[in-house]
Amino acid sequence: MSVAYEFKLPDLGEGLTEGEIARWLVTEGQDIAEDDPLVEIQTDKTTVEIPSPAAGKVTSILVEEGNVVPVGTVLVVIGGEPDGEKPKAASQSQREPESKGRATPLVRKIAQELGVDVDSLTGTGPQGRITEEDVRGAAGPAESSEGRREPLRGVRRVIAEHMARAHREVPAVTWVEECDFSGIDLKLLVPTVLKAVAESLQEFPELNARLEGDAIVFLDRYDIGVAVQTDQGLVVPVVRDCRARSIDELGADVARLADSARAGTLKPEELRGSTFTVSSAGKLGGLLQTPIVNYPEVAILSVGRIAERPVVRHGEIVAAPVGYVALTFDHRVVDGARAAAFCLDVIDRLQAAS
Repeated sequence: MSVAYEFKLPDLGEGLTEGEIARWLVTEGQDIAEDDPLVEIQTDKTTVEIPSPAAGKVTSILVEEGNVVPVGTVLVVIGGEPDGEKPKAASQSQREPESKGRATPLVRKIAQELGVDVDSLTGTGPQGRITEEDVRGAAGPAESSEGRREPLRGVRRVIAEHMARAHREVPAVTWVEECDFSGIDLKLLVPTVLKAVAESLQEFPELNARLEGDAIVFLDRYDIGVAVQTDQGLVVPVVRDCRARSIDELGADVARLADSARAGTLKPEELRGSTFTVSSAGKLGGLLQTPIVNYPEVAILSVGRIAERPVVRHGEIVAAPVGYVALTFDHRVVDGARAAAFCLDVIDRLQAAS
């Protein structure tokens, strides 16, 4: 008889404390080899495919798809007696301490702000998890039950929590100015903007920074996130070392990362460590946007829809490809005058492009 191997949710780094079981890649009773695909885990960064650390028969799958569990939870048993009581008891013992008042840090913070005792609530989320809706329902009148209800899962859940935290913690201001893109190959718009932003960040280091407690951390690298819309939601892969690389090199990297984002194959390290973010929605961007800062960064720059618009040159009205550049920034770290000067510096570099 083979020895049972209890596979626990591993520590995936970056301070992550929990993960959602996005999809099982095996079924109970299936024989698998070491390093065969085992499970997809959704974290607050990306979806990670985890290989099996052992060979054998999948004896018991202990956590269902869609459930969010802390690091260290037994997810699956490989080998050993099927339906063994010991693995089930071990998994249950790990969940029991958290069955009362089990909630994410974000939900606990909202509960604290609303004066709600989390431990007094019965959660309606996966495994009895207390949701934001549970907290808000306890704080005030019950919400309407009309319409189709669909629980937040996967990337959409992560986006909701991340955006809510950014909106709650960052006192954001947006500054907007127009830019003439006549000298730019619009097929290379995003890498050209990345290059201009990286060069301007050298002159305005407070925008390439993070606020950590009561200190501003100025970063000496220029790793810029690029917002990419996918079928699962918005993800922000990171383009490394934007200041030192050419526009063509940046363009190739942007295309590769965007393809991987839409295919759901980004690696965790490709979503970590950005120092600033750029967003360009193309034809769907509208005239301008007021983007939310990609916390814990302190600023995000977006480019609105570029179209032929009337401009005055040498006293004459002519048509030119014009778009609006918007900068949203954390006013705790960046003063308005410095933010405006930074954005104007980016625009000057873009308008000087040939």
